[in-house]
Amino acid sequence: MAGKIVISGMGVVSSLGYDLETFWKNLVEGKSGVRKITLFDASACATRIAAEVPSEFEEYSRTLIKKRAAGQMTRVTRMCLVAAKQAVALAGLDFGKEDKTRCAVIMGVVNTGNSSVEKDTSAQNTVFKSMTNSMPAWVSLEYQLLGPSYAINTACASSAYAIATGMQMIRNNMADIVIAGGADSIINPEEINGFNALYALSLNNDPPEFASRPFTAKRDGFVIGEGAGVVILESEEHAMKRNAHVYCELAGYALTSEGYNIMAPMKDGEGMAATMEKALQNAGVDKNEVDYINAHGTSTELNDRYETMAIKRVFGDQAYHIPVSSSKSMIGHTIGAAGAIEGIITVLSLKNGILTPTINYCDPDPDLDLDYVPNVSRQKNIRVALSNSFGFGGHNATLVFRIYPGN
Repeated sequence: MAGKIVISGMGVVSSLGYDLETFWKNLVEGKSGVRKITLFDASACATRIAAEVPSEFEEYSRTLIKKRAAGQMTRVTRMCLVAAKQAVALAGLDFGKEDKTRCAVIMGVVNTGNSSVEKDTSAQNTVFKSMTNSMPAWVSLEYQLLGPSYAINTACASSAYAIATGMQMIRNNMADIVIAGGADSIINPEEINGFNALYALSLNNDPPEFASRPFTAKRDGFVIGEGAGVVILESEEHAMKRNAHVYCELAGYALTSEGYNIMAPMKDGEGMAATMEKALQNAGVDKNEVDYINAHGTSTELNDRYETMAIKRVFGDQAYHIPVSSSKSMIGHTIGAAGAIEGIITVLSLKNGILTPTINYCDPDPDLDLDYVPNVSRQKNIRVALSNSFGFGGHNATLVFRIYPGN
């Protein structure tokens, strides 16, 4: 069994930027990526807002992806490959010097985005665009990797599951390097209307940037986001051999199923609490060591209430001293990509000693009384942080990150 598992590279495509530096700067400044939908005419939809990736991304992606290959990918798959290439570059990896049979790719994929909004789909490329294994396949093809390559679908927890599975693969000596993460976009009329029928989305269309308001009294549903997040996982031994820069340690995780309801979380956050407890045990972390929690924080009635209850159940009185913030207040809910993108935000918080805020926190819910890092980012040196992801169907994941010595 390997020793520590570390993160040596990261890549992000989101509504707040498609490079790590811009993305982090906008998060720290508390900016919102939510705008009126431009990908299609949303005037007939009850929800007409989303956190879209900037249109300039397409031109940027053409500098990184060959034209023929790009034509066989959806826009979402291109986001995934771009984020993966960013992560590989930041990690300083040269796969020509690696045993490619010990390099794996695991991606959280709910769908590939081959919806009514996708452009240039034809009979010749529709199969490639629709293959849910296409994201890990294209990443493996890019670097001619020969290790395991596959997709995981556990709804909103998909990319957190991918990262956790990658960690276990290295722990079990099945790989030296795992490229893990995910990408997603459900900004299309079919899925917006479907979620509206479930009363899950915010209807606060004007102004868009104030619609996502986790943990507040007037929260009325989540705001859809889109994007990709990818991390490079390595054993500490392997990273040290190639003199890699380490961003943090991935100390542990937990993956659970609630077996309760296809949509609603288990009452009073019991399943969420059990997941956090198991993750701390897996990481060998004491509850008193936890300095920050990046919440699932969807801005829905039940999630925010039950996640708050779960944190109190796990940490007791200490819960009131642990800052908890929701990145979804700024980037929306990126569905299959959420676990990876929010995990990266957590890593950057550890690395930089800054907690990103829960913006739009102007009307506190009196029943939700934790420290949600309201509206403004906060400087705080943290050593251990959790990132929560809870998906439809009762798919729960908690990742535990720990600061790496020397950072």
